[in-house]
Amino acid sequence: MKLNEIKDREGATHSKKRVGRGIGSGLGKTGGRGVKGQKSRSGVAINGFEGGQMPIYRRLPKRGFVNIFAKDFAEVSLGRLQAAVDAKKLDAKKTVTAEALKEAGVIRRVKDGVRVLADGELKAKLTLEVAGASKAAIEKIEKAGGSITVAGGAKNAE
Repeated sequence: MKLNEIKDREGATHSKKRVGRGIGSGLGKTGGRGVKGQKSRSGVAINGFEGGQMPIYRRLPKRGFVNIFAKDFAEVSLGRLQAAVDAKKLDAKKTVTAEALKEAGVIRRVKDGVRVLADGELKAKLTLEVAGASKAAIEKIEKAGGSITVAGGAKNAE
C-alpha cells in the first residue's frame, strides 16, 4: 500500500446534498424547507422556543447565586509537590512560591494564589509561601520538618 492509494472505505462518506438545483433533484424549489413561514426564511434560529408553551428555563425556579468576590485558588496537593521534588523540578532548599510552582509546571496559572491541600504524602522538608492551606496540609508539612507561611490570598495590584 502506498500513500497515494489510501482512500475511505466504500460508504464511509456521503456526498453533499445540493439544495435548490431543479425539481428533478428532489430538493428543488423550496429546497427541503417546506412552504412559507419563519423557518423557510434565512437567518432563523429559534433555540429554546417551545411553540408558545412556557419554556423550560422559565418554568423551573432559579436557586442560589454566584459570589463575584470569591477567590479562585490554584489548588496543589502535597503528593503533587512531592512528585515535583522527586522529579527535580522543585528545589527543596529554596522557598516554594506560586511563581516557582508555575515555572516547575506544577500549576498552569497562579489565579488568586495557590492553596495547598493535604492529599498525598510529603517527605521533603519544604518552605512554602502560599495564599492558603488546609489545616491537615499545614500539619503534614510541619510533621515533615518544613514550614509554611500563609498570606492573605489577595492578588497583586500590578
